[in-house]
Amino acid sequence: MSGSTIRRTPGDRLPEFPWDSLTEYRVLAETHAGGVVDLSIGTPVDPVPTPIQQALASVADQGGYPTTHGTAALRESVVGGLARRHGITDLSPSDVLPVIGSKELVAWLPTLLGLGSGDIVAIPELSYPTYEAGARLAGAEVVRLADGQAPPPGTALVWLNSPSNPTGRVLDVAALRAAVGAAREVGAVVASDECYLALGWEAEPRSVLDRDVVSDHTDVLAVHSLSKSANLAGYRAGFVTGDPALVQRLLATRKHAGMMVPRPVQAAMAAAMADDEHLVEQRARYAARRDLLAPALRAAGFAIEHSEAGLYLWATRGEDVWRSVSWFAERGILVAPGSFYGPAGAAHVRVALTGTDERIASAVERLSDSS
Repeated sequence: MSGSTIRRTPGDRLPEFPWDSLTEYRVLAETHAGGVVDLSIGTPVDPVPTPIQQALASVADQGGYPTTHGTAALRESVVGGLARRHGITDLSPSDVLPVIGSKELVAWLPTLLGLGSGDIVAIPELSYPTYEAGARLAGAEVVRLADGQAPPPGTALVWLNSPSNPTGRVLDVAALRAAVGAAREVGAVVASDECYLALGWEAEPRSVLDRDVVSDHTDVLAVHSLSKSANLAGYRAGFVTGDPALVQRLLATRKHAGMMVPRPVQAAMAAAMADDEHLVEQRARYAARRDLLAPALRAAGFAIEHSEAGLYLWATRGEDVWRSVSWFAERGILVAPGSFYGPAGAAHVRVALTGTDERIASAVERLSDSS
């Protein structure tokens, strides 16, 4: 039998998966007598709210194919939820498209938009690694933009992220408006990753779809996830909305590719977007953990920068990032190196608020013993 004729796949364009480089530090952290406190990836640890679980089960007997566009109930719930929570009032249910977790959409958006060799994808200087991975999967070039820097000619897609992962920085209305304007000047689509929009602490995040930011949604998309706000990371529940024409283009391609959110997950998403009580409760959990963890980090000698919103504390004590990662691991705490998010993060660590109350308390105790 002859060998495979496949010589190159899109995955060959990608760097090593960054989290694999944390393995030795995880092993070290796990040797701590009190067990590991994993504040690295930021996966939710709290229960899925009961009404959402019930909604998931309510359609478990419906075995037919789900629709790629999602049920009318889901899309209407998203529109209502965005209006109540974020003041976005000019969306139609037809402008909403459910996705199989926001990471999937982020990774494949450049490809779905038809980008390739010769196109530029502009991403923030410090940003979620999947923005770069998605551009490379499509064969496009990546440029990192410093705060306020305009995208170069030839840019086809500009990623915004407010609140930021990893820094927790919030772009105000003026900054968002300027970023959209600069992207439009070079003919680029704007994709705003708003996964942490509901988690403002010292600043009130605003959506790129806010009327104060754009008067119309042409060439603008907002990407949302229910992983953080409703603990649905395991459900793979997200959606994209904004420019009706772009949403329809994405829908047309996704139909052919079978990129469908499972029907029970659609029901769970509809329930999550219809109920704000669980969001208030989850915010309170994260706020309480943040109020414990932030002063403990400062007492241990770390400065916390930005972090006015989102699910992370962006911390530094001005040393090489791997020295900091090792310092935490020796105390049984696993954190994410800032270098995962770009060269500018080489002296920072990202510390997630996603530990149980008991694990956060344990981390605080260990940090206090070190101060």
